[in-house]
Amino acid sequence: MSRHIYRDRGQNAHPSTDATSSRPHPGWEGRRVSGTTLDDFTGRYAQRIHGMAQSEIRALFSVASRPEVVSLAGGNPYTAALPMDELSSMFHDLLHTSGPQSLMYCPGQGNPRLRELLSELMSESGIDSSPDDITITTGAQQGLDLIARVFLDPGDIVLAEGPTYVGALGVFQAAQADVRHLPMDEDGLLPDALRETLAQLDRLGRSAKFLYLVPTYQNPAGVTLSEERRDEVVAICHDHGLLIVEDDPYSQLTFDSTDPTCSPAVEPLTPASGTARPPAPLRARTDWGIIYVGTLSKIFAAGLRLGWVLAPPAVRDKLVLAAEASILCPSAFTQEAAVRFFTTMAWREQIKSFIAIYQERRDTLLNSLSAHMDQGVTWTKPGGGMFVWAQLPEGLNSKTMLPRALNERVAYVPGTGFFADGGGQAQMRLNFSFPSAEEIQEGVRRLAGVISEEMALRASFDR
Repeated sequence: MSRHIYRDRGQNAHPSTDATSSRPHPGWEGRRVSGTTLDDFTGRYAQRIHGMAQSEIRALFSVASRPEVVSLAGGNPYTAALPMDELSSMFHDLLHTSGPQSLMYCPGQGNPRLRELLSELMSESGIDSSPDDITITTGAQQGLDLIARVFLDPGDIVLAEGPTYVGALGVFQAAQADVRHLPMDEDGLLPDALRETLAQLDRLGRSAKFLYLVPTYQNPAGVTLSEERRDEVVAICHDHGLLIVEDDPYSQLTFDSTDPTCSPAVEPLTPASGTARPPAPLRARTDWGIIYVGTLSKIFAAGLRLGWVLAPPAVRDKLVLAAEASILCPSAFTQEAAVRFFTTMAWREQIKSFIAIYQERRDTLLNSLSAHMDQGVTWTKPGGGMFVWAQLPEGLNSKTMLPRALNERVAYVPGTGFFADGGGQAQMRLNFSFPSAEEIQEGVRRLAGVISEEMALRASFDR
């Protein structure tokens, strides 16, 4: 089923509840079913609303959150690993020492001290930045929204990996952009595909506004763009004058061992000595034409909704204007909490704690897949992050299979949610950061049973 089916439906309609509401004012174009007005305002919505639809992940929440369902569908960090007693003391001290200031408005660009700390954090990955070029946002998601507001007009072309982050798709589609996917393999985006697509656009007299990438432990595929390809992608974009939006939520969550191949392995992965590091961000290679988006959701607390955008000065100025027009300023309270996280707490040890938990759960997921899945099912083996991307045997459809899976009390995200063009029908995203090892094992067992039943059903029709 097309992801765009919601564009022509009033899926948010609610029945009228009083006697007068069923009589629309002149000019209202309501539709009625059995005397109930579904939507009195159809003719008044902005054109851009037609690009908005609930993501397949959000649509799953109500079912996947039921206690009897093992959910491999989410993308939540494991916040139970945070030191709650220390955080309680930190927030208590924050209110008692800086309460009035932290509960007041702040500059639209964000807390200057936090911007300094984020500049220092990025320097550890090789990014040379000025705090003046950082804009604090209400999560990385708002950063993407601001970028879309600044750059995208209806019909503009955005290039993105296929699959790509569902939240970015929502932003770009709300801006009525034309999202065009570029293929990937286990080493990330294929540079030749990027080069060919840009050449085709040149021949048509068109151009893309920017290339959107999640190059490290990609959501949803879990793969990492290789060192060599990073250099090549940057060079191609530079030659064509194409901006890059680099979304980097997961690079801090690097495991001790990496194996990006797609071949299943029964034995646990053996940790390498020392601490592995992913390739340096694209923004570490050049400051020309790269807009870098970061977040504290994966290394601190997603509920605080703190992210940032590092952009060239001219772009930064417009991002700040767009942010101020949207929310006036980010939360002063959560920004001050982040400052104290970096200056008074053992934040590096906290990230190591997340890494240890996620690596163990990643290994559990990979080994469970190897133990239970039929031949023909393959999956990525991420070196960090939160996700595994699974490929189903030919003929199976992850979206049409989902009701059967939910009936068997296991949830995943169909691959179609990560494409703007209907792709991903034979893929699914599995999360390992939030469910326990026991839940992962049971969830994979249930999912394997569902896939086996689907394969048997398919075989019976092929006879």
